[in-house]
Amino acid sequence: MAEDKTASASQLLPAEQANPAEGAAATVAPGSAASAEGGAEGAPGGMTKSAAKKEAKRLEKLARQAAKGPAVPQGPKKDKAEKKEKKAEAPAEEWVNTTPAGEKKDVSGNLPSGYDPIQVEAAHYDWWTKKGFFKPRYGPDGKPVDKGTFCITFPPPNVTGNLHIGHALTVSIQDALIRWKRMQGYTVLYLPGYDHAGIATQAVVEQRLMKTEGHSRHHYGREKFLEKVWNWKDEYQKKITLQMQRLGGSFDWDRVAFTMNDSLSKAVTEAFCQMHEKGLLYRSNRLVNWCVYLNTSLSNIEVDQKSLTGKTEMNVKGYDEKEKFTFGVITSFAYPIENSDEKIIIATTRPETMLGDTAIAVHPDDPRYKHLHGKFAVHPFLDRKIPIITDAITVDMEFGTGAVKITPAHDPNDFECGMRNNLEFINLMNDDGTYNENAGPYKGMKRFHIRNAVIRDLKEKGLYVEEKDNEMQIPVCSRSGDVVEQIMKPQWWVSCKPMAEDALARTRAGELEIKPKTSAGDWVRWMENMQDWCVSRQLWWGHRIPAYILKIEGEGSPDTADDSNWIVARNFEEADAKAKEKAQGKKYTLEQDEDVLDTWFSSGLWPFSTMGWPEKTADMEHFYPNTILETGWDILFFWVARMVFFGNTITDKMPFKEVYCHPMVRDAYGRKMSKSLGNVIDPLDVITGQNLQKLHNDLRMGNLPQKEIIKAEDGQKKLFPKGIPQCGTDALRFALCNYTSGGRDINMDIGRVEGYRKFCNKLWNATKFCLFRLDLVDLNGVRQQSDFKPNASSLPTGKEGIHEKWLFHKLNIASAAVSNALENRDFADATNAAYQFFLNDFCDVFIEATKPLFEADTAAEVKLSAQNTLYTCLEGGLKLLHPFMPYVTEDLWQRLPRREGDECESIMLAPFPEYIPEQEFAEAANEFDLVVECIKSARSVIGLYNLPTNGKTVEDKITVIIQVKNDKQREILESQRAIIVGLTKGCGTLKLIVDDSEVPKGCGTEFVNADINVHIPVAGKVNVASEVDKLEKKQAIVQGNKSKLEKVIQQPNYETTIREEIRAQNKDKMENIEVEIETLRLAIERFKSLL
Repeated sequence: MAEDKTASASQLLPAEQANPAEGAAATVAPGSAASAEGGAEGAPGGMTKSAAKKEAKRLEKLARQAAKGPAVPQGPKKDKAEKKEKKAEAPAEEWVNTTPAGEKKDVSGNLPSGYDPIQVEAAHYDWWTKKGFFKPRYGPDGKPVDKGTFCITFPPPNVTGNLHIGHALTVSIQDALIRWKRMQGYTVLYLPGYDHAGIATQAVVEQRLMKTEGHSRHHYGREKFLEKVWNWKDEYQKKITLQMQRLGGSFDWDRVAFTMNDSLSKAVTEAFCQMHEKGLLYRSNRLVNWCVYLNTSLSNIEVDQKSLTGKTEMNVKGYDEKEKFTFGVITSFAYPIENSDEKIIIATTRPETMLGDTAIAVHPDDPRYKHLHGKFAVHPFLDRKIPIITDAITVDMEFGTGAVKITPAHDPNDFECGMRNNLEFINLMNDDGTYNENAGPYKGMKRFHIRNAVIRDLKEKGLYVEEKDNEMQIPVCSRSGDVVEQIMKPQWWVSCKPMAEDALARTRAGELEIKPKTSAGDWVRWMENMQDWCVSRQLWWGHRIPAYILKIEGEGSPDTADDSNWIVARNFEEADAKAKEKAQGKKYTLEQDEDVLDTWFSSGLWPFSTMGWPEKTADMEHFYPNTILETGWDILFFWVARMVFFGNTITDKMPFKEVYCHPMVRDAYGRKMSKSLGNVIDPLDVITGQNLQKLHNDLRMGNLPQKEIIKAEDGQKKLFPKGIPQCGTDALRFALCNYTSGGRDINMDIGRVEGYRKFCNKLWNATKFCLFRLDLVDLNGVRQQSDFKPNASSLPTGKEGIHEKWLFHKLNIASAAVSNALENRDFADATNAAYQFFLNDFCDVFIEATKPLFEADTAAEVKLSAQNTLYTCLEGGLKLLHPFMPYVTEDLWQRLPRREGDECESIMLAPFPEYIPEQEFAEAANEFDLVVECIKSARSVIGLYNLPTNGKTVEDKITVIIQVKNDKQREILESQRAIIVGLTKGCGTLKLIVDDSEVPKGCGTEFVNADINVHIPVAGKVNVASEVDKLEKKQAIVQGNKSKLEKVIQQPNYETTIREEIRAQNKDKMENIEVEIETLRLAIERFKSLL
């Protein structure tokens, strides 16, 4: 059979352990009469009644194998003929979706033989969208329902390129919350959108033009270049939209936003003007991060730190590729002291900046330099005297020579020193990376050529001292790879400190909750150390700054660094009116600032600009503040902080009530994902599968240089030697949510995703088997007439057996666990709870336990009760999984019959399972749990001793002996004898005993509780000496646990300092340990008697 088309026994294991094999709802062999979709009338699939009965037994056997869990089925041995290479089978015909776009998929026919993600996912999304299921649902009065609203605005992805796996994590987590709350009956909004990403998009478009057409943006001019950027934006917005839809995000597409559309651009202008009017936005000449190659200032998030361990030769962007410059060293040289033969030695990692030195700082208490306080050094290359100042903040007299060169215009620490000491600020660098007239003889040279020239000239003057390796970090532009400089620029700045203080006060007052706790700690540290924010960018793509320089005739050129020379206005007409008043009758001109705003300015308005602000809209009333902001912890400072600042300042509200920071997705080796490493994963490649050659081809479609492409291809070969397997959306989403457990990183392993694809296959086949039990399909999934109609109510009738009550109880527990975990944003626990219920409780135990109830002689009402329990808990399990696996759960749910009066159109609108008191069967659940624990213990012994489970006769089959000292427990186990035998693979006989004397010699033993042990005779089937050794080692471990617990119990003041409930738990633990030790002692004794 084709791989993955039938259920897998090993799919009962956790996904990472699963292996493909045949299972419960397997199809018959291709080509047989029963393999056709329809089949003949009468017996299932056209078989005779006798054949059908045999087939039913075969499939039930396979289902039992699938339910056993740990044992991976062994295939029959191949004879020599079978070992010969088989002829290649003809490829299966590709499935074609015939459902018209927007129409509901017809699933009333036969069930496909196995799970196919492409087939399952087809048509649903278009139908969901057309039906308006993603839109908020209001009450009859047009207002949100009484339960309230739940709103997430999707963090807008940059229109620079396709989404990566980190975005898939965002969609998976957010949409799980959205679908869960929608099913709980809230008025839900999930708003999609995109970010223009100023510098990132301009850089990538310019790189593409340079690669394909050989020109920079300046060749085209601003207007033509922006046309090309808009074309790029439109192209990639479509691609991103497709990815968001394929990931199943239930976005309200009628509200889609883009940071540069008209309404959001209006919000940007209004916010800029309001911030300026409040005195929180100002013009000043200050240090900025400067990228020479892109010719723009940068935010801190756009600057990477390249770590060097010592001397390193590097090429710099904008220089000849063969030209290398030295980094990772610290260079020492001497400044001559004025009117003296004395010299003062300083050290620097940037020798070229000595041309801008305006002081040498020493510590005021350093005895070595007290005689130099107030004196001057002489610059060796410029006509400049350099004062020697004292500064206890800048100088650590224990570090280096204790003397520090101060270049206020090119270093942030020196800038602060310069401000404290009223030093001269000398700007050396032009925007293109050449030095200006302040560099004297070096004017017009490029910065790193000057570095080499300065060192050469210092040596000629005898002032050069030495060069040493220096572990350091080099600031590098994340967009271009250029080495970033610090330069003085007149720019627009946002005053952040007062807003940070307000944000911190509101956070501490409980207006904002940040999860997990590690991120909450980061938040406090950043708010307490907030610096002002430069919002000017020297770009063409972005929001033009709404500020105009006022030039009044006869008053000379205005100082562009002086805020008072600028008019900030919402439009030119408003600016002109303000200018006319300021000019007082004189002639004037207005010129709008050529710069654009930092991208983070517009994205900082996202929670309310997307709701229609500055207009008073219904969305602002209903969905602002947003409920939760879910994003990566790495942009907590850069984006979340700005949203909080703007929200509090402009709307006087926290923009959201909660921030949840998800982990960063890394590759399977823990490395940060990077195109040059070849480990960046497109979610669609995981969903649909991708061969290695296509992955290579995609690399070449980007902007990577050839040498980086070769490196990336090698990375892809190592990570994906056989390409990426087809996993489907549901498996990807489930895996990503399951990875999210509060840590800061996820090491993404595609194998784990593939494991959950097999879980999807299990869902498919288990549902098909349930439909067979409900008489709705035959063994092959062929639809048939059935009298089964689920009860009008999902509540138990009171006639259920112990295992049915147990399953209802387990559904109750799982329902509460999933909701509690999602409420606490513990997505790993939520997915585990849903997974364990469906796989372990429903499939592994209940489906098999009901086997005797479907025999011919079972009373009709007993069978009907089992069918209704099966239906209710199957539907409940699908609902629990729906937030994480929207497609497969919808596809399967649509195939189930509806209860009377149930007109719900989609599983996403069905009520989410919740704790129901009528489903609480604690006593029955505890009793059946005892049965399950005994079965697990028996399986454990069978697996431990590798006992054969394919015995044909009673003598060959396994005998399970359960030693029960408690009468009530023995009665419970006796009543469930058939289930114990049926669920213990290979078991032929079950014996219930009381005394130790009844246990045969040479048994493998498993401790269940203080009153129950499970024994299985293994004498003659194992190495006795080896087993004694194993048992003695296990005894030593248990004895060690006893010793540890004894130390706890025997500590002073134990009775008074330890809570009563903990002491009671420890007492129970000690009793169980002592019983286990005695059980092991007896087992060892019995084995030794065989030696």
